[in-house]
Amino acid sequence: MWFFILAELLVFGVFFLAYAFARMRNVELFNASQLELDRLSGAINTVLLISSSYFVVRAVDHIRHGRSRACAHWLLAAMTLGGAFLVVKMAEFIAKTEAGISMSTNTFYMFYLGLGFFHFMHVVLGMVILGAVTLKAWKGGYSATDHVGVETGAAYWHMVDLVWIILFPLIYVLH
Repeated sequence: MWFFILAELLVFGVFFLAYAFARMRNVELFNASQLELDRLSGAINTVLLISSSYFVVRAVDHIRHGRSRACAHWLLAAMTLGGAFLVVKMAEFIAKTEAGISMSTNTFYMFYLGLGFFHFMHVVLGMVILGAVTLKAWKGGYSATDHVGVETGAAYWHMVDLVWIILFPLIYVLH
């Protein structure tokens, strides 16, 4: 899993560098397009993912103490916030589509929609991973001495959160 996480971070890193270089060549376009984004939605999604990561931390703490059901409850809470993130992000995508904006609108929107969708799919995968971990935790499949699966799922979820913590200011805030 760590190899996969590092590979994913490398891919996102390459995208972030490409974004930075493209932005340097089109500062006015990027600034103008960025002002058309819904920063409140981006901020809400930031709070949702940071909170969900906290819930995952709580789940790991509970399983380390042998409380499998409590672990599952915290993971369900994390997935709920992940689902809320997806709903907010989908509303943003729909609003842009209805406004006639696509990846071919301009370079900024190519990155906004491309990076946003790529991250969106990572949230979906993270929720699938957490769902599998939750089910196993609910059935008592982890214990205080055997909980690598919970920690592995948590590591992936934290990677997804970390990427958003970089993506949000990069796309929505920095001028």
